[in-house]
Amino acid sequence: MPHALITGSNRGLGLEHCRQLLERGWVISAAVRDPSAATELKALDQGDGRLNLFAYDASDVSAAVKLAENVTGPIDLLFANAGMMSGETRSFGTAGCEHFIEEMRVNALAPLALVEAFADQVAKSEMKVIALQSSRMGSIADNDSGGAYGYRASKAALNAIGKSLSIDLRDRGIVTLVMHPGWVRTDMGGAGGLLTVEESVSGQLDLIARAYGNAAMNGRFFHVSGEDLSW
Repeated sequence: MPHALITGSNRGLGLEHCRQLLERGWVISAAVRDPSAATELKALDQGDGRLNLFAYDASDVSAAVKLAENVTGPIDLLFANAGMMSGETRSFGTAGCEHFIEEMRVNALAPLALVEAFADQVAKSEMKVIALQSSRMGSIADNDSGGAYGYRASKAALNAIGKSLSIDLRDRGIVTLVMHPGWVRTDMGGAGGLLTVEESVSGQLDLIARAYGNAAMNGRFFHVSGEDLSW
């Protein structure tokens, strides 16, 4: 059975990725800040040993190394999904604050540390796919509305990291995807989103399935629809 490690698995997109992959027969290592409080995630457990919860705090730069001490074996899909958006860095005049640093730590540094900790296990798997949950708001070319300084900057940084990973890891057979989930009706996306969580995740998993052994998809920035997005 294929094995996925997914961060931020206790709600929204991460939770739905766990649900849909479990339905498809995958083994899931679900990384969450507080496993004891992940009620919805634990409700997915069918008692067959395919869902395992691990403590992981993306704001802690050492968390990835600690996680790697507990999650063993080949990892077919490493999904850096955990992220945050701070209201304090949304508008000019208040954005230059400590919350900006926190967004960079969670949205950019944490995924890089995660890949560094688990690249060997991904390389030993059959699928060899790394997915980074980015956002269209990280596109510099697509920014025509301004604002969201911390979130935009952190996702642009994540995009740059993803591109470098795609080059540095390609000789090991790893395909790195940078992904935009669409405007989804989640706590972060708000009630006005165009997609349900189920629709977004289904589209992302289709892209991930296509990436298996497909070097042509390596290092690209994908909309959930499959469209290439501008950096």
